[in-house]
Amino acid sequence: MLRRWIMEIIVLLLFSLFVYAATSKLMDYKVFLVQMNDQPFDDKFSILLVWGLPALQYLIAGLLIFRRTLLAGLYGSLALMLIFTVYITLIKLNFFNHIPCSCGGVIKQFTWTEHLYFNLFFIIISLAGIVFHKWLRRNVKPTFEKIQLS
Repeated sequence: MLRRWIMEIIVLLLFSLFVYAATSKLMDYKVFLVQMNDQPFDDKFSILLVWGLPALQYLIAGLLIFRRTLLAGLYGSLALMLIFTVYITLIKLNFFNHIPCSCGGVIKQFTWTEHLYFNLFFIIISLAGIVFHKWLRRNVKPTFEKIQLS
C-alpha cells in the first residue's frame, strides 16, 4: 500500500514538472525563442527545440498518466532529466562561455547549482518510480478471477 502511494506521488510530481515546464515555455514563446537562439549550438536547431522540447515534455507527461505507458514515461523522464543534468554539469564546469537559462516560470530563478540539485532530485524520483513500478508489477495479483463455467 505504501509503495503504491509513493508511486502515485512520484507520478504526480513528474507529471506536474513536465506540464508546468512545457506550458511556461510556450506561454513565453518569444522569450524562449530568444533564449534558445542564445544557446551555444547552431541557431538552425532553435526552432526545432522551441517546439520539440515542450512537445516532448507533454508527451512524457501523457505517458505518465496511463498504466500501459507509465514505465515508458518514467524512462522518458529519466532520460530527459539526465540530458538536462549533463548540460547543467557542463555549464558548471565552464564548458560554455555564456549560457542563458531557457527554463520557464519559477525555475528560471534558480542558480545553476540549484538547477543541478533540482534535476538530481527528479532523476532520483524517476529511478525510484522505475523500481517501484517493476516491484508492483511483480507483486500485485490481478484484481479479477477467471470465471469457471461448468
